[in-house]
Amino acid sequence: MSTTFQKRLVQTLRNAEVISDEDLEAAVETASKDDGSLFEALIESKAFEEKELLGIIGSEAGVPPIDLERVTVAPEIVDLMDQATAERHRVLPIAKIGQVLTLAVADPFDVVQVDHLQLLLKCDLRPVVASDRALKEAISELFGEGARELEALVGDATSDDDMIVQSGEKEESDDVDLSDISGETSPVIKLTNMIIANAIREKASDIHIEPFETKLRVRYRQDGVLREVLSPPRNLAGSIASRVKIMASLDIAEKRKPQDGKFQVKIEGRAVDFRVSTLPVVHGEKIVMRVLDTGNLAADLGNLGFEPKNLEDFQSAIRAPYGMILITGPTGSGKSTTLYSSVRELYSDETNFVTVEDPVEYQLAGINQVPVNPKRGVTFAAALRSILRQDPDVILIGEIRDAETIEIAVKAALTGHLVLSTLHTNDAASAISRMIDMGLDPFLVATSVVMVAAQRLCRKLCVNCRERVEIPKERMLAVGMLESETVETELYRAVGCNRCHQGYRGRFAIIETLNVTDTIKHAILAGKSAIEIKKVAMDEGMLTLRRSALLNAQRGNTSLEEVLRVTMGDG
Repeated sequence: MSTTFQKRLVQTLRNAEVISDEDLEAAVETASKDDGSLFEALIESKAFEEKELLGIIGSEAGVPPIDLERVTVAPEIVDLMDQATAERHRVLPIAKIGQVLTLAVADPFDVVQVDHLQLLLKCDLRPVVASDRALKEAISELFGEGARELEALVGDATSDDDMIVQSGEKEESDDVDLSDISGETSPVIKLTNMIIANAIREKASDIHIEPFETKLRVRYRQDGVLREVLSPPRNLAGSIASRVKIMASLDIAEKRKPQDGKFQVKIEGRAVDFRVSTLPVVHGEKIVMRVLDTGNLAADLGNLGFEPKNLEDFQSAIRAPYGMILITGPTGSGKSTTLYSSVRELYSDETNFVTVEDPVEYQLAGINQVPVNPKRGVTFAAALRSILRQDPDVILIGEIRDAETIEIAVKAALTGHLVLSTLHTNDAASAISRMIDMGLDPFLVATSVVMVAAQRLCRKLCVNCRERVEIPKERMLAVGMLESETVETELYRAVGCNRCHQGYRGRFAIIETLNVTDTIKHAILAGKSAIEIKKVAMDEGMLTLRRSALLNAQRGNTSLEEVLRVTMGDG
């Protein structure tokens, strides 16, 4: 610390009368002997707590104090100053709003230095005072060992070809270059871009960035299963979270509330959209990014992996002139992909397609897509009312969540429109009961619904390493295989190799299609339960989810373990 600062600090403490002259002289003597800092000598002597002393200094200088240990500095802000300047002046940029930069300083009395830095950085400065110790540690972490550790982590994993471009939440904005991953870009930006780029290449559906007490974990969801791929230094959690927030146009200063946003990247010649969700947890903020890659969408229904009978049922249903088609299943079961594939199959220049979605996951050429926005009064129900005045032929509703939406959707299906939507139930028959529970008259359900399909995604065995396995006949029968199928049936198990993930590579859809035939309509009108309706449908030839999965296991597409995992409760 400078002699001027030491003298000013002594005078400040004497004026404030917060320490005896004897204790103050002793601290001055200790600092002089060790050629050290009077500030640190006062702290070591227990005369003051660090926060207390910072408060006294800040009050005298008219500058607020700051605890750097509780502050996360975004990588873009760190990049405003090089390490040499930060160390020479004992300062650190903290945040920037417009043209005002908040700057942590060790000596708030040195106005000449502040004026010099203001000219150097070409912006207005708002100084805050921090201890010399805290500044040294923060500078070392952000510019020194932490940065070198991160550079080693990133290594040569990315190249000049990995240009990532983003556009945030703003409705009218040009794409903004996120920065070349190579060159002098911040290591945190390099790491974040690498995480995103690798997720796209490995066809991950989600990216999870999770801070814990002693580690930071990065996981990809691949083929429906989470897998840890990286463990960056723990102290980078806040910087990575800030980087993702900046990309998604979120508030980087808000760390106590969940936030949602989106951004787009362009890599290897194609655009990929991301939905971002932040969640405050005990040790920071968990970030989840949903990868919406149109390159992973099936070109048509035939590529989804449906059984031939189910595919025929589904294609026949979506070509009905009017009525409602529902796809059910849990989150992540591929319902949206099936809906989009249906739209692609039905699309023609003679048809008016309108969708209402929350949010619009994939943008389809030639389709009028309406994003739900409750803040502006655009709910599913409100959007549907307006859509019905737009002369639609086919209406796609992203999800039916409430009684009002389903009531309007049923009326649309009964008045000459084809309505496609999703509902959260475990199987196809349960969707009938669910609609009635939401307040619909059984007669309206029976007359409006053309077909209900339940869907799951099943992992596909890696053909490079799958291994033949012998399964006892009793077990085969117990899971639902027919007596005749237990003879000479070849079943395989997952092994794992360098071409797959835990023995699986890719996924395919299994589906059960419940056609609302006259027999099913009579069962609905008679008030039959979901179990009874399912039995009627099976008697008419419906292939259940379990049956569809077992047929794939017999063909060597998947394992018996995966069949049981995906169709638990459908036996």
